[in-house]
Amino acid sequence: MTARFLFFGRGAQVGTFYSVGVIMSVCQLLSLLELFHIADGIEKGQLFPRFVQVMERNLLLFVVFVGQEEFQSKLIVCVQFYMWNILQLLRYPHNLLCLVGMPSSSTLWARYTLIIPVYVLSVLTEGISIWQALPYFDSGIYSIQLHTGNFRYVLLAYLPLLAIASSVTVGFLLKQRKQQLDIWNKKLKRK
Repeated sequence: MTARFLFFGRGAQVGTFYSVGVIMSVCQLLSLLELFHIADGIEKGQLFPRFVQVMERNLLLFVVFVGQEEFQSKLIVCVQFYMWNILQLLRYPHNLLCLVGMPSSSTLWARYTLIIPVYVLSVLTEGISIWQALPYFDSGIYSIQLHTGNFRYVLLAYLPLLAIASSVTVGFLLKQRKQQLDIWNKKLKRK
């Protein structure tokens, strides 16, 4: 994505989804495995916050981005992909270094501190994406009339749920940050 942006400039946003959409979709489907890893105890973590993150991404990616082809060339799609990738780049290096027995204080700090504002920005761009996509739901595959009305009203109702679930997740991230940094500080004091 970055290479396309540097090469094509602002025009790169038009083809971003066509370039990386399939890869992002496959990776997002594979992220469902994270839920099973937590449930089986392979990975330590809370199931609910990770469930919220995976489900909000799946809804946005498969319903809004994949489901509305006209929307795929919008700038917000490119921004959203960057936000998701930055979140993963903050999360996985620390986990990898811990697995090989080389934890780093800088990756620990980035993992548990920088991830919070980036997550908030990611949720904000998700909300903006849904808001900007609402006009596209008057036609297309999701324009069917539901018993409760048009599908766009389901997405409108989803926006406050996104805010509430994300607030819970941010609270969990703050609690997790405090716990992890306290553990790290205790380890440093012992040395």
